[in-house]
Amino acid sequence: MGIGTSIVLIAVGAILRWGIHWSSSTVSVATIGLVLFIVGLVGLVISVAIFGPWGYRSRTRRTVTDSRGRTYVAEERERVEHGMPY
Repeated sequence: MGIGTSIVLIAVGAILRWGIHWSSSTVSVATIGLVLFIVGLVGLVISVAIFGPWGYRSRTRRTVTDSRGRTYVAEERERVEHGMPY
């Protein structure tokens, strides 16, 4: 379950829980809404915990030493990557 699906479940669950006041003897819309809301929250927490650390920045540095023995950074690139690593 992704972050988008979790947010949709939270929204639908909240609408069913607090927005609709209908119930029958066998079906309680408020209970279904509460279950969807909780499942969405749990899915959101798990999605952020799993996919959050995979968005990282990688750096590439190249140091050069000249004829006098001085070392300096000749090139530095930074690449932003999101999502799952390859």
